[in-house]
Amino acid sequence: MCGIFGYVGKGQKDVESTIIVGLERLEYRGYDSAGIAIIDDNGNFIIVKRKGRISDLKKALENYNIPPSKIGIGHTRWATHGKVSDENAHPHLDSNNKIAVVHNGIIENYLELKQELIDKGHVFTSETDTEVIAHMIEEYQKYENDYIKSVLYTVKRLKGTFALAILNREYPDMLIGVRKDSPLIIGIGNGEMFLASDIPAILPHTKRIIILDNEEIAILKSDKYQIMDFDGNLKNKQIKEIEWDAQMAEKGPYPHFMLKEIYEQPEVIERNIDKYIRDGEFLLLKDHNLRKLLLNKNRIVIQAAGTSLHAGIVGRYLIEHFAKIPVDTDYSSEFSHRIVDDKTLVMAISQSGETMDTLEGLRLAKKLGLEVLSIVNVVDSSIARESDYVIYINAGPEIGVASTKAYTAQITILLFLALELGYLKGFVDKKTIDYYISEIRKLPYVISSVLYKDTQIQYIAQKFHKHNHFMFLGRGINYPTALEGALKLKEISYIHATGYAAGEMKHGPLALIDENWPVVVINPKTSVYEKTFSNAHEVYTRGGKIISVVSERDEKMKEISQEIIEIPEVDEFLTPIVSIIPLQLLAYHIANLRGCDVDKPRNIAKVITVP
Repeated sequence: MCGIFGYVGKGQKDVESTIIVGLERLEYRGYDSAGIAIIDDNGNFIIVKRKGRISDLKKALENYNIPPSKIGIGHTRWATHGKVSDENAHPHLDSNNKIAVVHNGIIENYLELKQELIDKGHVFTSETDTEVIAHMIEEYQKYENDYIKSVLYTVKRLKGTFALAILNREYPDMLIGVRKDSPLIIGIGNGEMFLASDIPAILPHTKRIIILDNEEIAILKSDKYQIMDFDGNLKNKQIKEIEWDAQMAEKGPYPHFMLKEIYEQPEVIERNIDKYIRDGEFLLLKDHNLRKLLLNKNRIVIQAAGTSLHAGIVGRYLIEHFAKIPVDTDYSSEFSHRIVDDKTLVMAISQSGETMDTLEGLRLAKKLGLEVLSIVNVVDSSIARESDYVIYINAGPEIGVASTKAYTAQITILLFLALELGYLKGFVDKKTIDYYISEIRKLPYVISSVLYKDTQIQYIAQKFHKHNHFMFLGRGINYPTALEGALKLKEISYIHATGYAAGEMKHGPLALIDENWPVVVINPKTSVYEKTFSNAHEVYTRGGKIISVVSERDEKMKEISQEIIEIPEVDEFLTPIVSIIPLQLLAYHIANLRGCDVDKPRNIAKVITVP
């Protein structure tokens, strides 16, 4: 969704550039338009907003000579209500141009509120739901003559999801933040305060943060803050120290965040090995209550969205094989249709921990009296805080919209969980645990060896980047690899790509195959190798162009493949972690060759905080 950034200080920073840099670090959340509002030291608003990228806003700002200032807010938009235009870009103002608001989320009852305000004489200049908020505060302030109360009255009228940053020219030293179901973080600096939708925007300035909970309001001045709930009751909040450093959210020598994050995967897996394996044991279930919970469940439902769901499908194969617990996987948006009972554990998987569909699935599970175990990346995110138990994937900040390192980290954690649970349930012996720990420890080196094939994969991308249709085939535990490979390609290159279970080819998809249709076959040495080979041969005999991902020295698949990418031979249950790497690189290079914006694909954003 949208990105929010706010700043208040004592004049020690250039407010315009501070906000712009903050927005650049949030642009993965939306890039339809961008804007800033600054109150200068004379109490005047400077509002500049433009459709397009933050670079378009920066260009527009070159025509402004912004006076000294100490406070401002900014926004980068992923459009929901209202077309992409300068008028619909945030910030939005009230009738008297005294109150400026930026917003992440959706106000579900905005039409009702808007009509109420129009009846009272308010004139609106945009099509957005956000503008209602500024006018509502203005309307309440007429009667209350109390700014804070006016904000409180307003937010209690709003239905939906929202994170807000608010400025008022009559209070030029005060920045207000509001949170309901959309993330908002306070950064505490030296004589300065920050508001942001996500941690990377704050990292260059401070590691001391407060994470707002639902229905909380922050009142920030340069050297102090207050936090209250929507009823005006003051709250004591814990200041937390972020472990990430600013460089983790920088591209460094890489042209795109996506490529950087692909190359970080050996390091991420190494980090999880160090954290969760010690003295020949897995440590995920050392918590007695979590261990007891899992041992008493006879069914697991994994609910997630996008890439996280594909990781969950891999997890289904792993948990069912090693722990013998039936597992269902479902899109979070469809989870409400599931039949569950008190012997069901719900597992929520999300990189950001803020995915609204997954959060709503979690809340439904809790409402039904079920326990929830979440697997997330961002510490203290909404999903993490609202779950009964949480396991972190320790991937560090993932900025590229197309998830890569979080995916392999999620699968790694699910593998650890499946093995440890299988051992505790008596289905996996110590010898098997020792074998898998030994094989897992090799994974960082195995993935590094695949990354060395980048030049070969670039060559393949050069041959195929002009095709507008791709098919991905996998079987067994690499069926989700086919789904994820297709998703990576379609979301960043805009190529129509579909993933299928290889055995389903003869039930319809085979009709699509001709000499102009590339088919990526994921077929490393596994228990379903021969069956997948037969499915690939069906494609070959109908003239399809096969790109194969196979284990080293596979002469059989080589005979029917136009291009072949070899990966080191690993245990079957480790293949999804390794076989996805060349597909991530292939998608990256094809998108790059097609001139696409790899880190910011059109129409989608990194964190979806609306249902």
